[in-house]
Amino acid sequence: MKKIIVLVIAMVILTQQPSTAKMDERPQESRELMFQDMLMLFLLPHINMKIAEIYSDILTESPLVYPYFVEVEQVQRVNGFRGFHFSITLDVIPVVGPHISVGEDRLTFDISPMNPDQVKLVGWKHIKGPQKGDLPPNWEHILKR
Repeated sequence: MKKIIVLVIAMVILTQQPSTAKMDERPQESRELMFQDMLMLFLLPHINMKIAEIYSDILTESPLVYPYFVEVEQVQRVNGFRGFHFSITLDVIPVVGPHISVGEDRLTFDISPMNPDQVKLVGWKHIKGPQKGDLPPNWEHILKR
């Protein structure tokens, strides 16, 4: 029994290899990313309302847009330096169920204190819609066409 224990201990000690693996560094938080995330939380109800309208003729289930599926394409100050009137264009990817992408859309918002609720959708473009082959078989039933 002592020989087996000594053998096991010797094998454990002799077979240990030093690790050279390096842990990836976490992405650094930036002010720009923080402000973008806050802006998405502010715009998300407006985005989801328009996406539900766009996809109501295509799907039986309303898709959702999550903040991490929104890409800011363009932001500009409409009335110059330090003005508080903005135009922002977003590319969004709506999803259903367990984050199944159902398309891609581009929305342009006018953000200004002159708008009744400070946000106004001024344009949208449906770039890509869902095709039967894009959805898993158990989700194809949500297509209306």
